[in-house]
Amino acid sequence: MIAGTKAETVIAIIEKIPLKQRNLVTEITLDMAGNMGLIAKKSFPNATRVIDRFHVQKLATEALQEIRIKYRWQAIDQENEALEKAKRNKKRFEPELLTNGDTVKQLLARSRYFLYKNKSKWTSNQLQRALLLFELYPDIKEAYTLSQELRNIFENTTDKIIGFARLAKWLEKVNQSGFKSFNTISRPIINHYQNILNYFDTRSTNASAEMKFMNSL
Repeated sequence: MIAGTKAETVIAIIEKIPLKQRNLVTEITLDMAGNMGLIAKKSFPNATRVIDRFHVQKLATEALQEIRIKYRWQAIDQENEALEKAKRNKKRFEPELLTNGDTVKQLLARSRYFLYKNKSKWTSNQLQRALLLFELYPDIKEAYTLSQELRNIFENTTDKIIGFARLAKWLEKVNQSGFKSFNTISRPIINHYQNILNYFDTRSTNASAEMKFMNSL
């Protein structure tokens, strides 16, 4: 959908398709945007709405990255202060290096990409960097674990009732963690809980829907 397009405009266009044909649509995958839900509900009344699991997982990885970025800014500030102190004392500034050759600032910057991955897909360098990162920042380790646990729920659950229980347990862990970024993303998950759970019925995603469309051409 074109950014900035009003839901009413899109609905008016879709409603040019006869209702009989639109009623044949049985399932729609979408994100958690309110306008998308409204369009799907009004335009395809018989369709089950399924929140794409990858949009849910993206919220968790963004919350994790927010925590990493917070610590990176702290490291930048600390290095700048140390540099200014060295200048005042007319000394050469030499940042402390970790065992892998990174400074703390570099470690936090270079950790960005492997935090998106399951640890089984880390390279040896990424594994070494992760061990250092998690030792220095237990909060990042806990947040990474939360993001991976959410991924595992979607990947390893085939029963909707079990999915309901596991997702509820995950939300309780989020609540107990005290991470502001994760508590922020828990709200839209709770608000769209039923449509997220619909994923476990057919395991549909936008990617799978697009593949089915391409195969039909």
